[in-house]
Amino acid sequence: MSDARLRLMEAIARKQLVSAYYNGNLIRLAPHLIFERRGDLFVSALNMSKSWRDDDERRLGQFKLAGLVGTQLLDETFDPLPSYSAAPPQSDDTLILAI
Repeated sequence: MSDARLRLMEAIARKQLVSAYYNGNLIRLAPHLIFERRGDLFVSALNMSKSWRDDDERRLGQFKLAGLVGTQLLDETFDPLPSYSAAPPQSDDTLILAI
């Protein structure tokens, strides 16, 4: 199992934020679930580094695990989004782990 996958699984279990580089940018994520799509692993997470106009706009994005570099657990916890449902984004995705 990859280090990123293990760290994200721990972050989901503990509801902890993670930091990672994605497309060359350092981001902070609140991971809600890991799923598999066509043989690739993805994480659905709230990008805490993104500017949202208001809290009602916040939504989960999908990040390919292979694209997350230098994933680190942070000493910050989070609450799941109120609109969160523990289901993969598409019906043919396979759920691996969820809050």
